[in-house]
Amino acid sequence: MNRIGIGFDVHRIVEGRKCIIGGVEIPHSKGLLGHSDADVLTHAICDALLGAAGLGDIGTYFPDNDPKFKNIDSQILLKQVKEEISKRGFKIENIDSIVMAEKPKINPHRKEMKAVLSKTLEIEETRIGIKATTTEKLGFTGREEGIAAQSVALLSV
Repeated sequence: MNRIGIGFDVHRIVEGRKCIIGGVEIPHSKGLLGHSDADVLTHAICDALLGAAGLGDIGTYFPDNDPKFKNIDSQILLKQVKEEISKRGFKIENIDSIVMAEKPKINPHRKEMKAVLSKTLEIEETRIGIKATTTEKLGFTGREEGIAAQSVALLSV
């Protein structure tokens, strides 16, 4: 039996924060605002995996008002999500994601992101797709106010 889940996340771009996407710190003049490290791609993947397993969303497991998650590395959260779905008998077949941002450019960091995510999830890099797009200067991503990511996960039992 296969199960599909979808995840979506957005974080505001601000001064004074690191820009971490897909577990990779990307050199950029601004970063993402959030309770954790605000890794928008990893959060979308967490939600896709949890959704496919019927386990709710990232906020259920890692509430943004819990001080123990303040500035936490989102790869730690993703590892815990992977453990939750694994103990219920689910196997990750593949993940496909897209990051929506005018800046920074994602393509130069895609290979490293796939390496980090595959290590965290203990799956082959070929099971992870990461794409990037701009929104042609439209909306909050186009005005460089935030970065969004969407992910789809396929699990099998």
